[in-house]
Amino acid sequence: MSLQDPLADLFSRIRNAQLRKKKVVTSPLSKMRESILEVLKNEGYIRGYARTKHPSGREELDIELKYDESGPVISNITRISKPGRRVYSGVERIPFVHNGLGISIISTSQGVMSDTDAREKKIGGEIICRVF
Repeated sequence: MSLQDPLADLFSRIRNAQLRKKKVVTSPLSKMRESILEVLKNEGYIRGYARTKHPSGREELDIELKYDESGPVISNITRISKPGRRVYSGVERIPFVHNGLGISIISTSQGVMSDTDAREKKIGGEIICRVF
């Protein structure tokens, strides 16, 4: 199955699973998806993720979603930089999400990281998504 935008597919899977109040959602494995999930886990938006290998040889990511008493922890996850329109930002122009209550995930030359980590390291990059 060919996907035009695998990251948008990942975000849609997360949104749809949260609407159905699922505890776990699966997604095909890729290094970029895994690094984004690592940032979400470190920032406390998901409980965790694990690699699963199927007998056919393909690998998937099992994502354990996180909920609190009011609902899902991720209330909105939006793709910013898309295949048709890439969005880059220097360190001084990285946007704050809801005055610091959310995060932006940024792909930098030193890997994928949250906006706060990018500001600490003083590096910019491609703004992948916004989460709050």
